[in-house]
Amino acid sequence: MAMGLASTRGGGRRGRGSRRRPMSEINVTPFVDVMLVLLIIFMVTAPLLTAGVPIDLPDSRAAQLPSDQQQVTISIDQAGYVYIDDAAVELGGLPQALESIPRSGEGPDITLRADRALDYGRVMAVMGELNRAGLNRISLITNSAAPASVNTGSSGEE
Repeated sequence: MAMGLASTRGGGRRGRGSRRRPMSEINVTPFVDVMLVLLIIFMVTAPLLTAGVPIDLPDSRAAQLPSDQQQVTISIDQAGYVYIDDAAVELGGLPQALESIPRSGEGPDITLRADRALDYGRVMAVMGELNRAGLNRISLITNSAAPASVNTGSSGEE
């Protein structure tokens, strides 16, 4: 019994010096985990924020142009409807909508996104309206990941 009393009364090594001290280290592992998850979310969603009109772009192996500050995106969806940035343009209202685009210097750089299922004539009609409005700095947007299928136009006869 005396042995049990000595251990509970603070004798031996468990005296004043063995009290728990406050922990002075911060565990940053959960913080790093949360930040990595947020980084991945932003990396996945950032390309989706550039243009809100869903378009199936054609493929190309052309080099990517540097993006400038003054840039306007014109999109043509599969049904042939035209959008300036994310705002839909009413039928026949493209010339008036192009006149309302703010310009400085040589004018804004136009990036044209057209669905691959569109008729070539529809894309050329929009490009013609851009030319009439004086917007001549036009970049065509494509998917650059896959190699494009190229038809050389030769019939195989020599």
